[in-house]
Amino acid sequence: MARILGIDPGLNITGYGVVETVTGGGLRLCEAGVIRGGSGKGSDDAGGEKLAQRLVPLFEGLTEIIEQYKPEVMAIEQLYSHYKRPTTAILMGHARGVLCLAASRLNVPVRSYASTQVKKILTGNGRAPKGQMQTAVQHEMNLPTTPEPPDVADALAVAICHHYLSRHDGMM
Repeated sequence: MARILGIDPGLNITGYGVVETVTGGGLRLCEAGVIRGGSGKGSDDAGGEKLAQRLVPLFEGLTEIIEQYKPEVMAIEQLYSHYKRPTTAILMGHARGVLCLAASRLNVPVRSYASTQVKKILTGNGRAPKGQMQTAVQHEMNLPTTPEPPDVADALAVAICHHYLSRHDGMM
């Protein structure tokens, strides 16, 4: 049985989901939730001490999850950047970098997937809305309710995407 850690990176809230392959090729949910970034109290200097304070809990939280669940791979959503909000993409890049560093420090390979690819694999629609993704994840994982918050559903979706693509490509 292989474990996959799915990550929906965020500076304030990072969604995560740990799934495990089961006999017959299905998946079983091990754990899912969110890691909250630090507050970095005071005015945000967009790259200095306040930002660093917000990144520490992400690094520590993901390290704890990896040490507890020992995934074979971490699947993470790629960043999407809108030309009207370049600062958001830069700040998100810091969060994503810290998450990739935490995995790398613990020798967990990292695989990256575009959100449109994840959505297409789970729903057939590369532009599926959040609600549709939550329902698709609920169905795929046989959950009694939709995963909340949406960040958790997105993280599980990335893990499911990796599962399907790795079976097809023969990679883990």
